[in-house]
Amino acid sequence: MAKGLDVGTMNIVCSEMEGDNVVFVQQRNAFLELDYSDLTKMMLDNANVQYVIRGDKIYILGDDALKFATVFKKPVRRPMRTGILSPEEKEAVPIIKLILEKVLSSPSSNGEAVCISSPANPIDSDIDTIYHRKTLEALVKKMGYTPFTIDEGLAVIYSELADNSFTGIGISFGAGLTNVTVAYFAAPIVSFSIARGGDWIDENAAKATGLPREQVCAIKESKFELKYEVELGSVEGALAIYYDYLLTYVIENLRRKLAEVSPPQVEFPVVLAGGTAKPKGFKETFEEKISKVGLPIDISTIRIARDPLLSVARGCLIAAKTKEK
Repeated sequence: MAKGLDVGTMNIVCSEMEGDNVVFVQQRNAFLELDYSDLTKMMLDNANVQYVIRGDKIYILGDDALKFATVFKKPVRRPMRTGILSPEEKEAVPIIKLILEKVLSSPSSNGEAVCISSPANPIDSDIDTIYHRKTLEALVKKMGYTPFTIDEGLAVIYSELADNSFTGIGISFGAGLTNVTVAYFAAPIVSFSIARGGDWIDENAAKATGLPREQVCAIKESKFELKYEVELGSVEGALAIYYDYLLTYVIENLRRKLAEVSPPQVEFPVVLAGGTAKPKGFKETFEEKISKVGLPIDISTIRIARDPLLSVARGCLIAAKTKEK
């Protein structure tokens, strides 16, 4: 047995095999802190809400935190920021531990392998990923697992490019970071991250329109489409502008990093994954941008992962199964 674990800024996803099928357990990486009272506890019990009690506080976890934030008129807090454990959130580690216990559950055997997604080092920020990676490994190890990590971009390649001998470019457009890996027969040639993702788009679109970031995020996740004609001054218009800027920025940095190495003379397919890659028209916009910027390698195809939000977790599971063998 083995499991894959994608620990993202917005979502935590566990993957494992049940028979011949891959099954996923997904939870929002968020929580809501409330003062303890018997009345609050009774209301949450009646609503079958996931929560834990620590001292005089009640912590509502995951998706339920978002649902009840408006009920209690309190902001949702997030344990991670810009792809790593947030140094500004004092409850980051204990909350992550609780969410991991919910999605991973107990190992089927002592020392079961778990592959955890990890961001690559950003090239445009001084963010250090070592503390984040080692803390997650320690938390999972305490649960009875044998953990190891791989870069998010490589996990996308494991998930989507088995039919191309794990050769290609995997890009995970997450909430906190955008991770990029270029691999040849599963060996990374280039691996890096960009300190911009879905949160960066939400924050800037919110500033431009004067709307709450949560409202902008909800619009982006529900009905937003990347298209040529958008209403100027609208939320959709602001989102389109920052999506355009993010894609250009990622491709330009990919071109620069590829120019520093000597990639083999083969055609590389590109797979786009992550929740930020879900809007309709994303692939077409990416294709247009890459045709303008150009890369020092040949691109065979560009496609969206079969399920952008689950791709990293699926790739981590494949890596974990390979490790156990």
